[in-house]
Amino acid sequence: MTADLAKIAADRGIKYFLISYVDLFGVLRAKLVPAAAIGAMQKNGAGFAGFASHLDQTPADSDTLAIPDPASLIQLPWKPEVGWLAADLYCEGKELADVPRAVLKAQIAKAKAQGYQLKTGVECEFFLLTRDGKAIADASDSYPKPCYDQLALMRQYDLITAICDCMLQLGWKPYQNDHEDANGQFEMNWEYDDVLLTADRHVFFKYMVKTLAEQAGYRATFMPKPFNGLTGSGCHIHTSLWKDGVNLFEDPAGELGLSALAYNFLGGVMHSAADLCALFNPTVNSFKRINAPRTASGATWSPNTITYGGNNRTHMVRIPEPNRFEFRLLDGSANPYLGPAALLMAGLDGIENRRDPGKRLDIDMYAHGHTVLDAPRLPLNLLDALRLLEKSEVARKGLGESFVKSYVKLKLESWNDFMSCATEWERAHTLDC
Repeated sequence: MTADLAKIAADRGIKYFLISYVDLFGVLRAKLVPAAAIGAMQKNGAGFAGFASHLDQTPADSDTLAIPDPASLIQLPWKPEVGWLAADLYCEGKELADVPRAVLKAQIAKAKAQGYQLKTGVECEFFLLTRDGKAIADASDSYPKPCYDQLALMRQYDLITAICDCMLQLGWKPYQNDHEDANGQFEMNWEYDDVLLTADRHVFFKYMVKTLAEQAGYRATFMPKPFNGLTGSGCHIHTSLWKDGVNLFEDPAGELGLSALAYNFLGGVMHSAADLCALFNPTVNSFKRINAPRTASGATWSPNTITYGGNNRTHMVRIPEPNRFEFRLLDGSANPYLGPAALLMAGLDGIENRRDPGKRLDIDMYAHGHTVLDAPRLPLNLLDALRLLEKSEVARKGLGESFVKSYVKLKLESWNDFMSCATEWERAHTLDC
């Protein structure tokens, strides 16, 4: 039975609701609705002009109606009179299939039909900048190898603990926070869960971090590579497949403790990683991260080849424990719904076709990767990545022709707009960055 949002508002003292959706470019859109009107919105949806955001619609299309999902409700810890809701989008009585949350839900349904449930955890990295975005917020954060720097972490104690306290209050079970590998960069972790729940929380986390940073006088950014000389921001996904409360990836008799099913799933991910790169790395800036030279701290912590290993962070996929793997390709700009949707789709394709990921590599790819001559490489830029996605039979079959067409179309339009207004220097360097 669907929860009654009007009753929940009365019981919890909620005065307003943010009815939100994420568009194809990962931008969070919303309307602020008084609690007195939430009953009608829950039934009929809040109206949006889809063309005004990054959805593949025209100005002539009917209203896009955002119907909130009560299961996604999060009461803002710093402003409890407001409730945030993820919404599903409809137009002319039909659910829009080619929008991010719907794309993920479709893959979840496919997995469920086969008896599977994907569980994910995300590692969200971000930078704290001055309000104008031109410099790192903490001028004293200048140590050349700053990862886990206790002094730099504690100088941001008030903001980091404010965010962590919110997650504790919301029941997300956060378990660690640290200063990351770049000056001004931080990572915060909370417990893994069902993929849709994690995706909704990921959306809210990014909003929460940006909001609380603004209140502290800073700007938070999840941009993949805001500074050329510093490590970029990834968004690693820890992945496992479950059935009836049992982790199907775990097999004590398997290599590194992983089951044959896990390796087939991984085989699918390896097979389609390059073709799906435009979803995992969706911006021009993304390719400054995954094709970056060595940074001041000593490593890029990002892949440029399609390889996997054991507990080895120099590969695209790491197997840290005998029950999951860590997919390290996604960056901070990845759409919280489209990233895991593409990952799940590729994994299901791997299971269906019993794809073999090949042998793992137990080498330092940063030091010796040049010796692996047959390792497939990732695209060098967004344009190449979009072309691979457009041609991918696995993506068109698994994610749908319509979605792939819409995504590539909007991204190419954005690319062309960028190239038409970019400076000569930007045009000359975009394909190589």
